[in-house]
Amino acid sequence: MIAQAFAARRAEGRAALVPYVTAGYPDRGSTVEVLEALADAGADVIELGVPFSDPLADGPTIQTSSFVSLGNGTTVAGVLEDLTAFRARRDTPVVLFTYLNPVIRYGPTAFLEDAVKAGAQGLLLTDLPTGADPVLEAEVIASPLDLVRLVAPTTPLSRVPAVAAGGSGFLYYISRTGVTGARTELRGELSKEVRAIRKAQDLPVAVGFGISSPEQAAFVASLADGVVVGSALVRILGESGVQAGADFVASLREAMDA
Repeated sequence: MIAQAFAARRAEGRAALVPYVTAGYPDRGSTVEVLEALADAGADVIELGVPFSDPLADGPTIQTSSFVSLGNGTTVAGVLEDLTAFRARRDTPVVLFTYLNPVIRYGPTAFLEDAVKAGAQGLLLTDLPTGADPVLEAEVIASPLDLVRLVAPTTPLSRVPAVAAGGSGFLYYISRTGVTGARTELRGELSKEVRAIRKAQDLPVAVGFGISSPEQAAFVASLADGVVVGSALVRILGESGVQAGADFVASLREAMDA
């Protein structure tokens, strides 16, 4: 379903919109409402973050959302329950975005089975580089879930095909080094880098990290197959609620489609 979502937008000459949200934030009972609102606002794929106590790749906004979510009592099982409820109402593809520790604690085989049953289409493990754990990687690849791989500006272009070969759905290009977080400006080298990565492999390329406005989303949409927006959306959800978050996503969709 993820590949089809990207292909449908590509056929229109447009990019897919991929918002990220942390499960259990802004409060434990809001996850399904948030997911439905994002789907209805124009999201093509949704990244659903599993809160973790040591989210080293994330900046202060998403770190805070994880800590609040855990304080609200969110568990991996609870995230899957929320996903099950969402899946009964909407068919927007969902990628579970998590660190490795919660998956290992839950049990990788059980996690994969339960994630599929809950209605997930993809899995992104932020701290599992290609080749780091071949056994676990093989198990994910053999499952019905797409294994979404990450590529960074520090990834040698010669390594990109190997990274993409172990993944499916789309390739997530981290637009800059460092942690997640909204930025007022995007790196000038982004256009050249995205072109090179798209040429080096066949998966759709979605760009994230730092995109915080409709104007930036529209610019990235002109370069890449997908636009990922996380911190800016999470901040709005926390400060202003679900409707404001949905309105923000709708504004991104409108700018990307203009």
